[in-house]
Amino acid sequence: MGTSPYLPPPPPPPPPLRLPPTDPTRQTGKLPRDPTSSPASPREGIADAAMASTSSKHAKHRRIGEDDDEEEAEEELGRFDDFTIASSWERFISEIEAICRQWLADGPKILMQKGAETVPSYENLYIVKRELKHGKRVYCMEYNFRKSAKGKYSYWDDDIHSTELSFGVDEFLIISPLSASGVILDDPESTKLLSSVAIALSNCGSNWPAFVPVHDPSRKAYIGIQNMGTVFTRRFEADRIGSQVPIRLMHLEGLHELFLSKFVLSSTDFPAKVKVNFSMKLTYRTPEHDYDLEETLDSEATEPIPESEVASQPRKQWDDDCPWSEWYSAEDPVKGFELTTIWGGKTFEESFEMAEVENASSFDADSWLLQPVVSPYMVDDSIGKFVGFASQLHLLVNAFESSAEAQFLEDFVADNSGQDNSKSSVAVPPPTVIDRVMKDLFNDEVGNSNYVEAENKYGRALKGAPSDSLFAQFCLHALWFGNCNIRAIAVLWIDFVREIRWCWEESERLPRMKTTSSIDLSACVIHQKLQMLAICIERKKSLNREKDTGDVHKERSSNSMAPNKIRKGSAGVVPSMMLINTFQEMHAPYTQDAPLMTEDMHEERLQAAEAFGNAVGLSGQLERDILSSDMSAFKAANPDSAFEDFIRWHSPGDWVGEDKSDGSPAWPPKGKLSQRMSEHGNMWRKIWNDAPALPVCEQKSLLDSIREGEKVVHYLETLRPQQLLEQMVCTAFKSSADILNRTTYGGFKLMKTKMDQLYATMASTLKSLQGKSGTSDLAGDLKRLCQVFEHIEKLLIFAASVHRKLADAPRLAQSIFTDYFNYYLPKMGTSLESICYEKEFTTKEKVGMLEREAVSSLFRPPTANQSWRKVLSMGNLLNGHEPIQREIVFSVLEKLSNGHYSSQTPLCTDEQIETHRMYISGTSNDLWVALSVTSWD
Repeated sequence: MGTSPYLPPPPPPPPPLRLPPTDPTRQTGKLPRDPTSSPASPREGIADAAMASTSSKHAKHRRIGEDDDEEEAEEELGRFDDFTIASSWERFISEIEAICRQWLADGPKILMQKGAETVPSYENLYIVKRELKHGKRVYCMEYNFRKSAKGKYSYWDDDIHSTELSFGVDEFLIISPLSASGVILDDPESTKLLSSVAIALSNCGSNWPAFVPVHDPSRKAYIGIQNMGTVFTRRFEADRIGSQVPIRLMHLEGLHELFLSKFVLSSTDFPAKVKVNFSMKLTYRTPEHDYDLEETLDSEATEPIPESEVASQPRKQWDDDCPWSEWYSAEDPVKGFELTTIWGGKTFEESFEMAEVENASSFDADSWLLQPVVSPYMVDDSIGKFVGFASQLHLLVNAFESSAEAQFLEDFVADNSGQDNSKSSVAVPPPTVIDRVMKDLFNDEVGNSNYVEAENKYGRALKGAPSDSLFAQFCLHALWFGNCNIRAIAVLWIDFVREIRWCWEESERLPRMKTTSSIDLSACVIHQKLQMLAICIERKKSLNREKDTGDVHKERSSNSMAPNKIRKGSAGVVPSMMLINTFQEMHAPYTQDAPLMTEDMHEERLQAAEAFGNAVGLSGQLERDILSSDMSAFKAANPDSAFEDFIRWHSPGDWVGEDKSDGSPAWPPKGKLSQRMSEHGNMWRKIWNDAPALPVCEQKSLLDSIREGEKVVHYLETLRPQQLLEQMVCTAFKSSADILNRTTYGGFKLMKTKMDQLYATMASTLKSLQGKSGTSDLAGDLKRLCQVFEHIEKLLIFAASVHRKLADAPRLAQSIFTDYFNYYLPKMGTSLESICYEKEFTTKEKVGMLEREAVSSLFRPPTANQSWRKVLSMGNLLNGHEPIQREIVFSVLEKLSNGHYSSQTPLCTDEQIETHRMYISGTSNDLWVALSVTSWD
């Protein structure tokens, strides 16, 4: 392009990006090569290469990958250059041009239909690739484009690709060698390659920026070019210092001077008061929380702890006060937090202003964004990666599959007695472990259970034992006993039943069992049996006490009143009721409770009744026994009573009487028996006539506690393995869920909903166990249930961890959990296959102004003995912690009608163009700089 005498001369080409040399004392770092030591610099040759043609100068230049045979052939032709024949380099450019034209013609929508792939971690960014061959080299050209135009966006959006952020571009091409051996491009070859792409794009009329990697990949060095129409050209370059960063470049003031040095050739001739746009992102990471250190700091304020005691104390874990900590210690799913502070929209003219920004408080940043650092095991579904209730329940399901192989539990112990106990499939812990488990189960200090209050309302549909009951505690211990194999369970159950028999024979109270007078038929049969046994033990102890005091009681009773007039077993006067035959108040007697029966006892009675064809008679016999006991007790409490008196008290509906309006008792009572009770041969009157006058203490008990207690122990000793494992599976799932349900997680609604769904899923799946289905049919459903349980268990532990760490910022904790829940939701299926996503959780939540204090408390000030805090090299400290990464964007904007960027024709526009842009990323030991310069051609 020619020059005009009416326009000012174009500006000199921008100086190449040269990071300052290191200090003399820091010469071990790997720095960019000095341009004086190289005959050709990639920065200086971009413009010439981009405007190159197919002249003889190019023919004489060494082509990329030309064979020696071609050069020899030219020498044989007498060094005659036939310019009518396209050279290999021209054919290479033509191939690039054809590919680019095809991509331009297709556009984003068609390219996506043809199989464009999504760039990992960027939902809106796609990539297409094509391989090119030139000589002996194979190259890969990548075109990165977006599904839709982003429009106006911030530098620091999470979905901005690193290349877009570094050079300020939207779509781009990258061409690089395709070689498994890691081919490294030198300066001449990379420049020639970039020139080829630039010519091809110019022929296509495309404005795509193109980049070529240079030098070793670890340097992340690039050169690039972009044709911005007929007037402007942008050139790009980037390089990195991997270690030993100069001290001057560790601070904002030095970085600002580095950017200003790109304006002129001399680094000392800085332009005066250039308005530089500045934006910065600082990323902090919380140090690993030391709970022992926190406890030590708290104790130091009151009383120092001797070193010997500190060494003997167990290490404190993050979940020590969580409900599951009694059974296992979970790895903290939140390893820490990454805090991003953004400073944007500022303009500076002097370098010393950068020092003020560096020393400013992080609370002055425009925005704070918080992201949890999630442990890898939260995403990995591989077996064995996560240890919790779900993993142990999976082992219990495997034991359930093996339970049908034998008729008695002793068979599993005997069959494996000759095998190696060290094998994981049949491993049984030593006797000392069994003794410790039994002591915990039958601890006298445990007392009665209050398990009803701790249960979830949806858990009532699960036919298992309450989580704090004796059998539930046995199931929970069995989950962690050895590796929960069928042999270990058999050994533990035999010892458990042995302890049960000892409690029965010695009349010792069963721990963890409520001594009520009823049986919970909604629980599993084993829990019902243990309830029955606990009641029998109490009745047995009462009978023993009555035997000791029986003779003395009889002597006192015989000397008090006449034998026929003794009132016995009265519980008190019945209000407003008088006996018919005598003007005496009616007394209510103490009566026996109905005989207790477990679920299997009810089933046995029904089966026996169906077998003998007399279901009504069998049921009526039990009713007659109960009715006779009540009548005997009523006669003892009311010696002069009649049959009508008993009916008025026991069955008021069968007495048709006339009540007085004032409510005072009338004597004799006016009324009559109902038609049912007045019929000839009524069974009730016959039982009344035969019933003796005996108080409850002298009657034969309706429940034979000795016989029923022996039947319970016999049931436990002869229980089949499959029946035991069926009830253990139901109880273990229910108890594990109940323990997790006690977790404090801030009342997150999504978490509460998932817990309720878990109970509903368990109820529908475990219901099939009550249908006596085969183990093979149930194994698949139970394993899928284990998978669902694991997902919800992980989510619950994550919710508890976030809530504990952000207790002072509940809104922020709720938002972070919601973000992670939506990310984790696709994994929460019922498939048995492992679902491991490569996608990482990167969602950041904005921190409110009132929440910043709570977030800053996560960064505990470092102590003096923390070795990793010995050297501070950067500014922008947050509670003594420097950022793990600092990202800066410097830019200069200029109007098109001003300076070197003015058009030959006056333009009525205020449009601005970004003339210089520098992106800087790094720490005190790592610095990466990307520069883009717009020039007027």
